[in-house]
Formats: sequence, C-alpha cells, structure tokens
Amino acid sequence: MDLETIKETGVFPVGGENVNYAQYFDGKSYLNMISLEQVVIGNVTFEPGCRNHWHIHHADKGGGQMLLVMAGRGWYQEWGKPAQELKTGDVVHIPANVKHWHGAAKDSAFQHIAIEVPGENTSSEWCEPVEEKAYNQLP
Repeated sequence: MDLETIKETGVFPVGGENVNYAQYFDGKSYLNMISLEQVVIGNVTFEPGCRNHWHIHHADKGGGQMLLVMAGRGWYQEWGKPAQELKTGDVVHIPANVKHWHGAAKDSAFQHIAIEVPGENTSSEWCEPVEEKAYNQLP
C-alpha cells in the first residue's frame, strides 16, 4: 500500500509530518491527534520502511498502549520476542512497562490509531533504534 492511497481512503486525516517525535523514528511519519481529552488518541501514519525506536510506556498502575491497525502492513515487536506482522483490522494490546517498537513494513505504508491507556504515574521512555540488520531481515 502506498501513502497516497492511505491519504485518499483513510477514515481519519493523516495529519502533518511528525516533527516533534522525528528523533525517535527512522524514516518519515505523520501524526494527527484525534483526542487530547479523556483518552489520548493519535493517528500515526508511517511511510514504507519507517518505524519508531524501541520504547516503554511506564506506569505504576494501568497504563500501556493499544494499537488499532487502519491500513497497510507493519510490524510490532516486544523485546526478546519475534516480530509480529500487522495488517488492517489487527489490534495490539501493549502492557505497561514492556519495551517494544512498531512501524511499517519495507514495502508498505502503514497506519495505526495509538491509544494511550490511562494509568498512574505514566511516562514514555525512548530507547535505541531498531537494529537495521534485524529490521531488514523481516519479510
């Protein structure tokens, strides 16, 4: 899937280039914040090959993140586990305090809705980039 198809057919607008978080991504992504009230929800769109760095959503209680895959093909991986392929309609439940990354496949743009699960004493910690060699081995 290409980025133009997502822009033309997506349920939510793609939004502008994700410049505020660009330092935590390899490749270009776009961000449209859907909600900043009650529950924080963002529509994140990745160009082919774009992925975020390893990161952790910390919380003392509750917290974590949910991903609702809206378009394209991508990947999700937890530290120490194999990467999982993602496609339209998939839902990923990311527990608090689990190191992980997510992003597009090499040959497809990718879009997901990211929902921050409310919790106590929540914060995000950005870690190292996904190893290029490991990413390039994904189909």
